[in-house]
Amino acid sequence: MLSRVVSGGVFGVDAYRVDVEVDVARGLPSFSVVGLPDGAVKESRDRVRAAIKNSGFAFPQYRVTVNLAPADVKKEGAAFDLPVALALLAADPDAAFSPDKTLLVAGELSLDGRVRPIKGALVLAAKARELGLAGVILPAENCAEASLVRGIDIYKASSLAQVVTDIKGGLLPLYEEGPKKVEEDCFSTDFAEVKGQGHAKRALEVAAAGGHNLLMVGPPGSGKTMLARRVTTILPKMGWEESVESSCIYSVAGLLTSERPYIYERPFRAPHHSVSDAGLVGGGVSPKPGEVTLAHNGVLFLDELPEFKRKVLELLRQPLEDGVVTIARASGSALFPARVMLVGAMNPCPCGYLGDERVHCTCSPTAVERYRSRISGPLLDRFDIRVEVGAVRYDELSSSADNETPSSTMRARVELARGIQSERFTSRGFFTNARMEPADIRKFCRLDASSSALLEHAMEVMHLSARGYTRTLKVARTIADLGGSKGVGREHLLEALQLRGPLGEDGNL
Repeated sequence: MLSRVVSGGVFGVDAYRVDVEVDVARGLPSFSVVGLPDGAVKESRDRVRAAIKNSGFAFPQYRVTVNLAPADVKKEGAAFDLPVALALLAADPDAAFSPDKTLLVAGELSLDGRVRPIKGALVLAAKARELGLAGVILPAENCAEASLVRGIDIYKASSLAQVVTDIKGGLLPLYEEGPKKVEEDCFSTDFAEVKGQGHAKRALEVAAAGGHNLLMVGPPGSGKTMLARRVTTILPKMGWEESVESSCIYSVAGLLTSERPYIYERPFRAPHHSVSDAGLVGGGVSPKPGEVTLAHNGVLFLDELPEFKRKVLELLRQPLEDGVVTIARASGSALFPARVMLVGAMNPCPCGYLGDERVHCTCSPTAVERYRSRISGPLLDRFDIRVEVGAVRYDELSSSADNETPSSTMRARVELARGIQSERFTSRGFFTNARMEPADIRKFCRLDASSSALLEHAMEVMHLSARGYTRTLKVARTIADLGGSKGVGREHLLEALQLRGPLGEDGNL
C-alpha cells in the first residue's frame, strides 16, 4: 500500500517541497530510505521505528520503502521524522489512518514519540503558503516563529500519538497566539554612557543615518568597542519586512526559540578574529549562513581588524558591494542576504600607541607597515568613514555632569534622515544613501563650482580612488540629510572629507 505526506527541506535560506512517499509491501521485513538522504535522514529509520512502538502503535512487519522526492536533491536534517512516521502508519494496510495531503508536515521525533523542534520552521511555513497548502503541522516550540507567516494555519505537534489521534478525530490543535509583540526597545546600553569622543559619536551617527561602513582607529582602551556596541541603539527600528527577513535567517540557523520567536531588534554580530571562511560569509557542503548574513539588516563588528586572516577579510569585498553572498555548490547555488553596516576597529600599530602623546610607541616602521598591510587597499577603500578615536582625558572620565547625548536623541535624528532617504529612493527599491548607484549620485549629489574644485583638490592630496570619490559624495549627501539640507553644500563636503581623511602620521592608513 502506498501513502504520501507533504514535507519540505531547506537549502540556503529558502525552502523547497519534498513529497514523502512510503510503500509497504509484502516480503522480508526491511526499512530503506531513498532520495539522496544524508546521515541524519538515514538514521530516521531507527528513530521512527522506536517512536512508533513507544507511542503505542504497531510497526508494520513488511518491506518498507521511503522515497523523498525530488530524488535528485540531497535531503538533510531530522525534520523528515514526523512525516515519514505519519506516511508509514497511513501505508500500513492494518491501520485506518489517512493524513491530510493539504498540510505540510515537519518535525524531529525522539525515541519516546515526542516531537522535537527543528531548524527552518519559518521558511517551511512560508513555502507552504506559496504552494497554496492549507496549513502546516510543526513542533509546538516552532509554532510561534511560524506564525509570522500570515494567511496560513499553524497546527501544533507535541507527540506522534497526539498528531495521529487528532488527525483521526479531525481536531488538530490550531496555534492562535501569534508572535509576542515588543513595543519598547530592550537596549541595555546607551551612548550617554560614553564619556567624550564627540568626533567619533558624530561619525557613528552619520554612518547610521546613511548605512555607511565605518572604521575606527585608536589606542587600546580609547572606547572603540564601547562605541561600536551602541550603534544598534541609534539605528531605525526594524520594519515588519526586515524583521521577517532576519527571522528567516535565524530560523534556518536554528537560533530562534519559543521565548524569542522572531528578530525585532537589529542584529549585532561580533565574530572573533579566529573565525573561518565559512563562519564569516557562510558555506559548507550544504551551505549555511555565516556571520555576515546573520548581521543582515544590522551591524557586523570586526574588532581588532588586522588580527583576522587576510583571506577571510577579502571574502567580504563582494558581499559589501552586492549586499548578497553567493555560495556555489555542485548541487546548486545558495544566495544569502548580506546588507550590513560594517564597523571595524583597530589599533594604529602592533603596540597600539603610535601617535599617542602619553605613551611612547615601540614599533619599528617595518612592524607598523606589516601590521597595516594585513588590510588590503580594496577592503580599506570600502570603509566610507575612517575616524581616529583618541584616548579619553581624565577630566572627561571623572566628570559627574550628565551632559552626554543619549541614544534616543541620536536615533531621532537618524530616523529623520532615513525618512528623507526613504522618500528619495521609493522607486529604487532601497532606502539608504550608501546604496546609491552612479545615476543616483549624479542626480542627488550635485556640487557647485567651489565644491567641485575642493573635491578635485582633495582627490589629488588624499589620493582618492574612483570608489573613494563616490563614497565621499554619498557621505556628504547623508550629512546634508542630517542637517535638513536639500542640496550638498561645501560644508557637507568638508565634513565628509574629514571623516574619510588620513588616520596616520604618514597620511595613509
